[in-house]
Order: sequence, then structure tokens, then C-alpha cells
Amino acid sequence: MTPAQGGPRAAVFDLDGTLIDSGPDIARAVNQTFVAHGLEPTEDAVVIGLIGNGAHRLVADLLWRQRIPAAPSDIEVLTEAYLATYADAPVARTTIFPHVAEDLAALKAAGWRLGLCTNKPQALTETVLAKLGLDHLFDAVRGADAVPTRKPDPGHLRAVIGDLGVQGAIYVGDTEVDEATARAAGMAFRGVGWAAPGRLSQGEGRPLSRLSDLLA
Repeated sequence: MTPAQGGPRAAVFDLDGTLIDSGPDIARAVNQTFVAHGLEPTEDAVVIGLIGNGAHRLVADLLWRQRIPAAPSDIEVLTEAYLATYADAPVARTTIFPHVAEDLAALKAAGWRLGLCTNKPQALTETVLAKLGLDHLFDAVRGADAVPTRKPDPGHLRAVIGDLGVQGAIYVGDTEVDEATARAAGMAFRGVGWAAPGRLSQGEGRPLSRLSDLLA
């Protein structure tokens, strides 16, 4: 579903890997947590390739890669420790992808309603957006713990659409999780041209070279 004919134009964005390059800070925080708990660190590139399904799943996937059996309670403890470590310095090495800030501003100036749908926790999302100076650009923001179910459940994206007060929107992301979310919600999807190789299908159309391509 695209923005309704004659209605407000709207776009909803994923955050990590789509608007910001947060991989280095996420990898640092999760590896620091693992080492503090007597576990092995994982190469940054591997950690970054697992981002997209939220903190709990990231920790679980890293434990699985190390063939470490863990009870749900153990995963929960590690996840909470990782998020606390991450929150201590969430943008130490995080950068905004080129042109993203100016293109979001251009969309907003053109009358678009802008939303954010991310599997990062709400408070952490708001902190990151504020520290990077992007918070004023969004009309609706929903993190993983601000909805009953998170991506790829379509309810997450639909909640943002509801907050925007529109009938439909384009969802923009960088992973298969984002594609699946848009598909399940019946929304149009556009991938970004800077997505990591192999994380988007080849059947979703030409990726965006810039977010301002949406104005065309």
C-alpha cells in the first residue's frame, strides 16, 4: 500500500543500516559484554551482519554461533547487560549515512509525514536520534518495546502508520527483515543502495541511491 491518492505522502524508515551506520557501536557493546561474562568476542563484520532482529535475537544468534547452550534467562541477562553497555556510549562511532539528514529534511519540507520503525528499544532510539540531531525530523517513532510485537510482525509497521495518521506509506530499509515487514503489512518497500550485500532480495525494484529519490 502506497500513500493514498490525494492524501498526505508518507515514508517510514528503519534506523540501523538504513539511516545510520551504528554497526561499530553495536559490535563494540555486545563484544564488551560477552568478554565481561567470560565469553569470546565476535568479529565486527559478523556482528553487523546479524543486526536487524533486535538485541535479544542478536545475543541469541551470537551464542549459537559459538555453540554455547543458553537458557532463556541467560540470554535475557546478557541482553540487558549489552543494552546497558550500548546505552553508555551509543554514538561514539556511529555516523549518519551520506545525504540522509538533508534528504529527510527535504522530504519533510515537501510535506511528507516521516516515521521510524526499528527493533532498537524506544528509549535508546530516542537517545540516538537526539544525539545525532535527527529527532526533529520524525512525526512518529516506534521502537521494539513500544509495540506488542516487533518486526517482522506487520503490527509494528502498522502502529507507526497509525501514529502518522495516514492510510499507507512507503517503508524504506536495508535488510530482509524490513522487506518481510513491509510485505506482511501490505506496504510498498524500497531498499537502500548502501545495504550490505545479500541482505535484500533482487525482486524489490531498484534500490534508492538517495532518500530524496522518493520525491521523484
